[in-house]
Amino acid sequence: MQLSLWTYEGPPHVGAMRVATAMKGLHYVLHAPQGDTYADLLFTMIERLPRRPPVTYTTFQARDLGGDTAELFKDAARQAMARFHPAAMLVGSSCTAELIQDDPGGLAQALQLTIPVVALELPSYQRKENWGASETFYQLCRHLVHKPDTTEKPAKARPTCNLLGPSALGFRHRDDVKEITQLLKELGVDVAVVAPLSASVADIQKLAEADFNVVLYPEIGLATAQWLQRQFDQPYTKTVPLGSHATRDFIAEVCALTGLPVPGQDPEHAHAPWYAKSVDSTYLTGKRVYIFGDATHVVAAARIASQEMGFEVVGLGSYSREFAREVRDCAKRHGVEALITDDYLEVEDQINALQPELILGTQMERHIAKRQGIPCAVISAPVHVQDFPARYAPQMGFEGANVLFDTWVHPLMMGLEEHLIGMFREDFEFHAGAAPSHLGSTRPAAENKAPAAVPAATALAPAAAITPAPPLATDSVQAVAIPAQAASNQATWSPEAEKELGKIPFFVRGKARRNTERFAQDLGVATITVETLYDAKAQFSR
Repeated sequence: MQLSLWTYEGPPHVGAMRVATAMKGLHYVLHAPQGDTYADLLFTMIERLPRRPPVTYTTFQARDLGGDTAELFKDAARQAMARFHPAAMLVGSSCTAELIQDDPGGLAQALQLTIPVVALELPSYQRKENWGASETFYQLCRHLVHKPDTTEKPAKARPTCNLLGPSALGFRHRDDVKEITQLLKELGVDVAVVAPLSASVADIQKLAEADFNVVLYPEIGLATAQWLQRQFDQPYTKTVPLGSHATRDFIAEVCALTGLPVPGQDPEHAHAPWYAKSVDSTYLTGKRVYIFGDATHVVAAARIASQEMGFEVVGLGSYSREFAREVRDCAKRHGVEALITDDYLEVEDQINALQPELILGTQMERHIAKRQGIPCAVISAPVHVQDFPARYAPQMGFEGANVLFDTWVHPLMMGLEEHLIGMFREDFEFHAGAAPSHLGSTRPAAENKAPAAVPAATALAPAAAITPAPPLATDSVQAVAIPAQAASNQATWSPEAEKELGKIPFFVRGKARRNTERFAQDLGVATITVETLYDAKAQFSR
């Protein structure tokens, strides 16, 4: 058994909550102990929804285990029906309640409720959140979708489609739906139903009436799209419109399904392709990038990074085991080996070994990047509150490509600015004690005058010595991890060498430090000097 501080996905009943919370008129009765009711926080505090999830918990306690927990569940289902009057109900167990085997589906059926009841069997110890959301959406559709009316109807003026996959707690799902709906409208296609996000039970019932389906997020919508194709001969799109190239491919695929003409050129607001070719961006060409997240965003990000921005993909991986084959195929195309894991420590080890110049990942990789001093952009769930912005910030379509360009490139450009400021640290304007120029002066007017009395030690100290740059978190972590015997053999840095090391860009400084210390240890050098630093650089650059 392994204790984990962080996890990429929650248990599958959290995935079921994402579907229930996304929809209208649907209620989820969850057989769960008191401690398993934390999931409300994900929606109200992280996604900042203005309402609680439509979930009723049985919240049994330890003393209830000696009694009739099944009756507790039936009471909770009756109360939810009387209080919320849902159009349909989901019933299931959390990971802990699964162990007592009360069979929520059978118990709910015995109640003979007047609404559709969908029983969920989500194996909490074999599956995780995204699979839980996919299975919940699939089971809902199996129970609720009506066969389309085969009687002859007047011809539709425009083809229609459904958008499948967006849910609550999804990464920019709200804005992606808006962007792709507008894109399809401009092509001449109307969106009939978006599901599960904002869909009612009646909307789910009429999914089969559309001409085709658009799968925006395969982790959640693919299983349902495949079932709709088998049952109703309803085709679905295979391309996810993430990035400029994929958006063009998506448009071509939609036009092939509908017989509509393919537009001759990109819209005027498609700025990302031009920016990626501009003079301001050419110095970013060849930057080494590491990618980790859910399968859909990782595969798309690898294509965007290599084909649209000129980055070099040095490593990629995913926690989405259900799509491991697609991620491995993508890794082969980029000449790397995919890391399929849900252990963030394995991801951190690989990042340490590869020393990329940019990380594209989840909020876990954001923390790793902060410890390593490497620029980072978040591209995938799991995410935190800052990744549910109030502004319009899609990831898909041409506007999404613009957002991706800004999000990925700005950390690198700010890193360059930080390096330049570091190079001129001795300058009167850029020294460590000076406030950032774009923030204006942060000192009161009285402080701009000569101080009445300054301690001699402070007055004589150079500005850099007053506020020394903090060491990289990577080095401090490694220092803790080094055994006592190894630490005694570690070479020390001379002040001149430390100062020279500070001139190296922060995003490769950790690697330069480690290489130099290893070089010094191999040669038995006790004190690292400037000469040792440059000898190590010459050694490792061969």
